[in-house]
Amino acid sequence: MPKRTDIHKILIIGSGPIIISQACEFDYSGAQAVKALKEEGFEVVLINSNPATIMTDPGLADRTYIEPITPECVAKVIERERPDALLPTLGGQTGLNTAIKVAEMGVLEKYNVEMLAADARVIQKAEGREEFRDAMDKIGLNVPESVIVHTLEEAVAAGEKIGFPIIVRPSFTLGGTGGGVAYNRRELKEMATAGLDLSMTTEVMLERSLLGWKEYELEVMRDKKDNVVIICSIENVDAMGVHTSDSITVAPQQTLSDREYQEMRDASIAIIREIGVETGGSNVQFAVNPEDGEMM
Repeated sequence: MPKRTDIHKILIIGSGPIIISQACEFDYSGAQAVKALKEEGFEVVLINSNPATIMTDPGLADRTYIEPITPECVAKVIERERPDALLPTLGGQTGLNTAIKVAEMGVLEKYNVEMLAADARVIQKAEGREEFRDAMDKIGLNVPESVIVHTLEEAVAAGEKIGFPIIVRPSFTLGGTGGGVAYNRRELKEMATAGLDLSMTTEVMLERSLLGWKEYELEVMRDKKDNVVIICSIENVDAMGVHTSDSITVAPQQTLSDREYQEMRDASIAIIREIGVETGGSNVQFAVNPEDGEMM
């Protein structure tokens, strides 16, 4: 890819406070991005509310703002710094959510700021549960039976339809925050209430349980010329039901047949193209039934 000469200053949104064992990769990738962009001659501005990160070290970015990662604060930084572009994909869910809100506020349009790597439409498709499910249906990939709910009453009705145990997945939350497995109606009410409160869009997906299935991940990268590469495959030693951040993982994967791996590879490439990620990496997760090889 040739270097962009129409962009001179880039604002990066960090991930904010990091929980031990969760999301430290955003600090690492963010620090590497700052170094790479500066080496290419770009001026880099950073906003991150966590002063304990590597990426906020003095001298790394050209200008660093230790401020809350909120749409209002990011808007003020944009107004003051006037960057040519905004890079939100290195700040995890926090960065993506904030970028969407800033775009909806009209700040990017007002100051003529381009969103790099993924625009607001792409983020909505990747992070919105219903949008993602529809995208997978479009390209013919299997997803677990699911229902999107916005109220506690809808959640209870969906639980009766799908059955227990049931997976609770709030939309637009970091690292699965607010989600989990509900084994009965009481647990579903508790999790759905918390999930609806934590979701930026007051939206929760309730889906069929795949507990006990084998879990895999593929790290995929794509550029704006539609070149796609698989960086690595990852296998979770623990079965579905144990969160990735709590599970032992092995790279590359160990137990897939070549045919299964190629199917997973082709599906990953189809997914990143359908979602529309223009630049950078994506983590694509799969579940495989150990009994019959069914892949979700």
